[in-house]
Amino acid sequence: MNSPIIYPEPIEQAIESIESWLDSLGQKNVLKSYSLSPRSLALLLLQKDPAIWRTLAQDFHQQQEAEILLTVAENQLEYPLDLAIAETRQKQARNLEAHTIKATKPATNSITEILHQLMVNPLTGFPILMLVLYFGVYKFVGEFGAGELVDRIEGFFEGQINPIVNHIVAQIIPWQPIQDLIGNDYGIITLGIRYATAIVLPIVATYFLMFSFLEDSGYLPRMSLMLDRLFKTIGLSGRAVIPMVLGLGCDTMATMVTRTLETKRERLIATFLLAIAVPCAAQWGVILGLLAQKPTALVVWGGIIFVLFLAIGFLSAKLFPGQTGSFYLEIPPLRVPKLTNILTKTWIRIKWYFWEILPLFIWASVLIWLGKLTGLFDLIVRAIEPFALAMGMPAATAPVFLYGFFRRDYGAAGLFDMQQQGSLTGNQLVIAAIVLTLFLPCIAQLQIMIKERGLKTTIAMIAFIIPFAFLVGYCINLSFNLLGVSL
Repeated sequence: MNSPIIYPEPIEQAIESIESWLDSLGQKNVLKSYSLSPRSLALLLLQKDPAIWRTLAQDFHQQQEAEILLTVAENQLEYPLDLAIAETRQKQARNLEAHTIKATKPATNSITEILHQLMVNPLTGFPILMLVLYFGVYKFVGEFGAGELVDRIEGFFEGQINPIVNHIVAQIIPWQPIQDLIGNDYGIITLGIRYATAIVLPIVATYFLMFSFLEDSGYLPRMSLMLDRLFKTIGLSGRAVIPMVLGLGCDTMATMVTRTLETKRERLIATFLLAIAVPCAAQWGVILGLLAQKPTALVVWGGIIFVLFLAIGFLSAKLFPGQTGSFYLEIPPLRVPKLTNILTKTWIRIKWYFWEILPLFIWASVLIWLGKLTGLFDLIVRAIEPFALAMGMPAATAPVFLYGFFRRDYGAAGLFDMQQQGSLTGNQLVIAAIVLTLFLPCIAQLQIMIKERGLKTTIAMIAFIIPFAFLVGYCINLSFNLLGVSL
């Protein structure tokens, strides 16, 4: 439909009169500077456009004539001209819409719509989330990834690769310090590459496989929508669910993603929660592997971390000034995930993650080697030992917290080694897992925190995190002893 807008008869007569008047003025017309048609100028005059009337003010006679034409038109119509023009245009727009757009009735009873409503309703959404966590995280990542796969690959390293590396190193390198750099207890191959390949890689691979499945199905945005009200109690909107879920894969990457949050306050709270209470995939994957044989211990660890997450977030929301940003999110359709999409996304993420952490694990091994060679690490470990003993753990767990600073999953993997040797009781495992989860973020995450939030803010966060982690461990150990809890 390309027909012009036809206004009520009094307006059309007024437009015709103004067009004739403008034509009669010729070169005397003060409005000739506007490159508009006479009809457009007439409509602007009838609507008392400020710019047009300021131009008319340059010629008092022309302005008087225009006002007379306007008064005659208004008297004929008996209500404001600009309102009549707006109503006519709106009616024309509706006619255009009716001729060009065909509305289809939504399938309100479709299976996807029913599933959508179940996922976003808290009454049914939380049980669905619990099922996803149980089968996706506990069974698939925890038991299969951190249990079955890690045991097989770790056993291969311990039984086949490490003895060969130690034997070759001892044969061709006469210097003990260089032997320790490559092999033995803390070598680049026997510790760094072993941790990255045998412990971290299976966990990260199964996590990203699960994450890609949920992402391709359209479940993650619905989870954000459901958790929006809960997250508002900790000063965040449902949009923050995405960096939190990403933090369960890699806290460094998730800290970078916090820049998508709307307000500075939200970015600050999200960064703090990621640093203190959100374990990365390899870390919680190893912890799941450690506690999988003790379901009660696993529930205690998960419950305490979740309660601390909410408590710290709630207090942060009260202490940090500002308001929570608004929450808008596009909800994609639910669909059956495509295997090719899942495998492609998983492969890209595994490749990125593995090539990022492998050099860091190697550097961590080198730094541990330097620290042990110079005696610096021994001093730091001895300083940590009293805190470990106060939490009811053996002094041998002190290096775990130090190594966790280089990589969170590095410390968790050290804890895994101690558990394999039978050095820790159930209570000690839970306390160590909780403290390690709350302890310092890794070097990579620390660097991103400084970049995103600034040096002063990062130092303030770390100054709170270190004593808080040990205090929580001490209180839990004290509570276990007083209540006679044995996990």
